[in-house]
Parts: sequence; C-alpha cells; structure tokens
Amino acid sequence: MNGSGKGLSEDWLSLIIGIVIFVLSLGLLVDRDLLGWVVTTNVWTDLGTALAPVSKAYAGLGGVGSLIATYVGLLLLMTAGAAAMGADVLRFIPKFTAVFLIAYACWIFGSWAHMALNTPDAMQKAGITWSLRLTNEGGFVVALVVGLIIGNFMPGFAAWMQDAIRPELYVKIAIVILGGFLGIVSAEKLGLATSLMFLGLASIIVAYLIFWAVVYYVARVWFGFSREWAAPLASGISVCGVSAAIATGGAIRARPTVAVMVASLVVVFAVIELLILPAVANHFLSGQPLAAGAWMALSVKTDGAAVASGGITEALILATNAAQGIKYQPGWILGTAATVKVFIDIFIGVWAFVLAWIWTKHIDVRPGDTVRVREIWDRFPKFVIGYVLTFIIILLVALSASPPIVAKVKSAMGQANTFRGIFFVLTFFTIGVLSNFRKLWEEGIGRLAAVYLLALFGFVIWVGLAISLLFFAGVKPPLVS
Repeated sequence: MNGSGKGLSEDWLSLIIGIVIFVLSLGLLVDRDLLGWVVTTNVWTDLGTALAPVSKAYAGLGGVGSLIATYVGLLLLMTAGAAAMGADVLRFIPKFTAVFLIAYACWIFGSWAHMALNTPDAMQKAGITWSLRLTNEGGFVVALVVGLIIGNFMPGFAAWMQDAIRPELYVKIAIVILGGFLGIVSAEKLGLATSLMFLGLASIIVAYLIFWAVVYYVARVWFGFSREWAAPLASGISVCGVSAAIATGGAIRARPTVAVMVASLVVVFAVIELLILPAVANHFLSGQPLAAGAWMALSVKTDGAAVASGGITEALILATNAAQGIKYQPGWILGTAATVKVFIDIFIGVWAFVLAWIWTKHIDVRPGDTVRVREIWDRFPKFVIGYVLTFIIILLVALSASPPIVAKVKSAMGQANTFRGIFFVLTFFTIGVLSNFRKLWEEGIGRLAAVYLLALFGFVIWVGLAISLLFFAGVKPPLVS
C-alpha cells in the first residue's frame, strides 16, 4: 500500500476502518444483523466443521460461504482504504488476497484440536490423547512462523506482496475494535477496570523515566554512537518501537536512514520477543496473569508485536490455569497489554515534542527555529482516539441500559471482536514476512543490534518485569461464573 504521500495516513485509516466495523456491529441494537456473515473458526477434528458464520441468522451461508463473504467484505473495505491512501488499487487487490488466504489458512490449521484444545476433559470429549494446548489462537503462532519462512526463504514472493504487508495498520484497526470489547468486559467489573487504568498509566510513566535515559546512555557512552543515532535508538528500544523511533528521528532532524535502520531492527527483535516471552510469561507468571500482560506491553516493541504477544500470553495462561481448574474470564490479560501499550502510544507525541524542544534550544540550535505545540497533535497516534471512543461508548451503554439492551451489546461486540481476531492473524503473518534477518545483517546493522541486544535483554525486559509486578502483582482477572 505504497501511497503517494498525498492520501490519507495509515493512522487515520486504521481509525476510520475500526470505527466503521464498530458502528456496523451496533446494528444489532436496532435488530439489524449487519455483520453476522463474518466467518468464525472453531476448534476442529473434522475440517468440515472448522468454519461457520458468527450469527445463526446467516447459517445458510455455511462455513465456506461465510469465509468467502468475509474475504469479499474485507477486500472492499481494505481496497477503499488503499485508494484513500493513494495506492494502486489494481496492484493491491491480488496482494491482499494472497495475504488474507495464507493468514486465514494458518488460523484454520492452528484451530486443529491437536493444536488448540487446552483441557483434559475437552481432549477426552474430542477423542484425542495429546494437544499443544494453545487454544485456537495458536493459529497466530502458525501465521507468524509461515510469515518468517516466506520473508526469509521466499524473498521474491515477500517483495511481491509488499503493498499488503502492513502489520501496524492491521493491529491498529484491531485495537480500535478491541476498545468496544473491553468496554463491555469492564462494565461487569468496573472497579477492577478502573484500577487497571491507573496502574497502567503509572507503570508506563515509570518506564519512560527509566528506560529512555539508560538506553541513551548505553548507546552514547558504551558504544560511542552520535546523538543522531542514540536518541532514535533509545526511543525504539525503550518506548514504542517503530513509531517512537520515527517520531524521534523527525523531532531531532535525523537523516531518514537512521529511523529506517532502527525501525528495521525493532521489527526483527520484536519477532524474537514474540516467539520467546509469552512462553516465559506462562511458565513463571501464570499465577500473576495481569502482570504478565503488562510485561508484554512494556517489553515487546511495536504495537503489532506487543498486542499480539498479549494475545498469545493470554491463550497460554488461560490454558495453564484451566488445566488446574481455574477458569479466568478471557480478555483481561490481553486488555491489560493493550491498555498499557495505548498509554505508551499516547505519550509518543509528547515525548517527540520534548525532544524537539531540547534539540532546537540546546543541541542543534538554528536561528529562528521554533517548536510548535501543534506537533504534539501531529505526532499523536490517531487510532488511540478510536480505542478510547469505542471503549467509552460501550462502557456507558452497558452501565446505563436495560438487561435486554446489554445482551444485544454483548452480541454486537462479539461480532466486532471476530473481526479483531482476523486482523490479529493478518498482523502476525505480515510481521513475519517483514522480518528478513539476512537482509538486515547485510545492511551492516551489527553494532546497532549489539546495543539493542544488550539494552533489551540485559535491562529493559527485566526492569519491565519488575515494574509489572510492582503495579500488577496480586491483581487477578475475574473468574468465569
């Protein structure tokens, strides 16, 4: 989706698409089932039972029919988005088709009973004796691995699909939709949800104050990088990956190659974290599930990988606890990861403004230069508006409406959340495709990688864990009633 630069930004597009899906889902409140045709994937032993429409009102479509309807609906929506961004629509259509079909095939495979079933009684009922116990969100892992194979061993195919390889766009749409789902979940446990908001805000403020300064010091003093390299590297490693690195590079007037190199490094390390940290969190933090979710947000960089790691962590921890007879309500671990990550994103604009002011006033002083407060808004991630808006709308409706209306709201958010799952699997697959390890090494990124490796695995991950436990230890999701 290579825009001309004159079209809609990716940030605004994610907000618009997320809101469109959210609004259409609310048709159920006036008895109009506008999204019931979307496909949902069930855990299966017989492939013929894997797919079904999310609403019984569209049962006549069947599984394959609902998959086709979902593909067509998303193709129309994303093609309109590509046109709004100034992309070549005719080039985009076949590439998005390939991305969708491969990613969804991965999700179907990940929903195979031997991959997904997570409790002994469910395995016994299905007539199987073993399972990886990943829930059907194991499809996300399959999508990531397939994406990595394509990105590293089929570079020609990966390059051909490039117009539709947009993990940040897909995950931002998913986060906008997630806001509404978390709104209905939070309404049932308002006190806990409010506490999580304050804990999330406090934890990221602490992280900002500690992480950035330490990583900047390591890059400047231990590795001898110039300020032009050290500042974007510090933001990319410590704050929010790609977005923070690019915003910082612009704020300090770094050469474009600096932000590109740092952003590429962020994506590769995010994939490594995504493969490792959820399993580590499940092993050591299954008894502290919300701390595990916060840890993913504080440690894994880029929105896509952080929220995706929160999803895998939730699947693993819910399965581990369910095997022990503890059944937590789904959504809270992922919601904690997403909420902390959104708070981090909110501060990117402020942080870029602060750095721009420091650089123009004290480091790179040029006569007549000024820093506009408007730059905070210009760099503010607009998709956050959608997340907050959908969350507040659903929370207020759920708290004030009658029980029949609340039941309809739950159904509506369930349908919207089905789209969130689809955008998640697109995110995992495209993150993998982007991660060409060989190309990154050929670009001479070794010394930058050394800083990243030392700062991330020697400091950021462990301080992030300490901060998560400090604020979230002992805070548990509600149990399934």
